[in-house]
Amino acid sequence: MSRNFYILAATLLCFALLLGAVSYVPSSLQPGLPANASLWRTGSLFLLLACLAAALIGVLSHLFEQVDRRSEEARKAARIKRRSEKH
Repeated sequence: MSRNFYILAATLLCFALLLGAVSYVPSSLQPGLPANASLWRTGSLFLLLACLAAALIGVLSHLFEQVDRRSEEARKAARIKRRSEKH
């Protein structure tokens, strides 16, 4: 599941970089689009923040998955050890 958040973060980062690049394009090359560079930079900033949030969620979910997996392995090992001590 964390892989999905990493992919989302990478996609959002690409779009943030694209919006940041558009803010430096002259307005004569943007017919029909808002020419206000601060609008593009604001959109880029929001996408960058969303990217960072998605990456953080991905890292945290990966850590919790790892903790669950290791605790399950420890539980199985303890169960096997108890069974071998009984016999």
